[in-house]
Amino acid sequence: MIELAFSILAADFAHLADEIALATSAGGTIVHVDVMDGHFVPNITFGPPVVKAIRPITQLPLDCHLMIEDPDKFIPDFAAAGADMVCVHVEVCRHLNRTLQLIADHGMKPAVVLNPATPIEHLIEVLPMVHHVLVMSVNPGFGGQKFLPRSIDRIQHLVHLRQKMGLDYRIEVDGGVGHDTVASVVKAGADMLVAGSAIFEKGKTAENAQAFLKIAREAALSNA
Repeated sequence: MIELAFSILAADFAHLADEIALATSAGGTIVHVDVMDGHFVPNITFGPPVVKAIRPITQLPLDCHLMIEDPDKFIPDFAAAGADMVCVHVEVCRHLNRTLQLIADHGMKPAVVLNPATPIEHLIEVLPMVHHVLVMSVNPGFGGQKFLPRSIDRIQHLVHLRQKMGLDYRIEVDGGVGHDTVASVVKAGADMLVAGSAIFEKGKTAENAQAFLKIAREAALSNA
């Protein structure tokens, strides 16, 4: 099943409830929340208070991507705010399995994220623990970047590992996934698609989301 995880980083924050409603009505199934601390990545966005504010206005799962140092310290806060899924970067987790277990212990689905230059082999041991693997197809920190083509090989590698290890984790892709790249991403094996600028640009949220999903679903059918 192909899912659109629309990233509110690109939404109009003055009308966030309306933006979420429009993306949802057009077929979005996950709210993707990009959390940046200005240390691990060169940008600052938002934290648990925004998640708490969003929770009452949508029934969709909240997928919180923690681009922060020391994520263990904040996992309880995101759980209390209403997060459903938490993604942490292998690059900042000294004890990755412990961090993923902490997420699960707080009733959320654990996920692990890989930056473009991080070898996939670094997460082999924790793959049985995760709900999904998030492949960064840009260097994290800012929205609107161009998709890195080598990400296709990385997605395919994760598909191969999933089959080889007999696992069922999902594969999420974030960064530069737009109308011109989504088909190749889906054909490579991704099933959770993070899109921000492609959905919220030009004030045509519903139309953008519908067009995006149409391309993605057609690509998935061609794979069947």
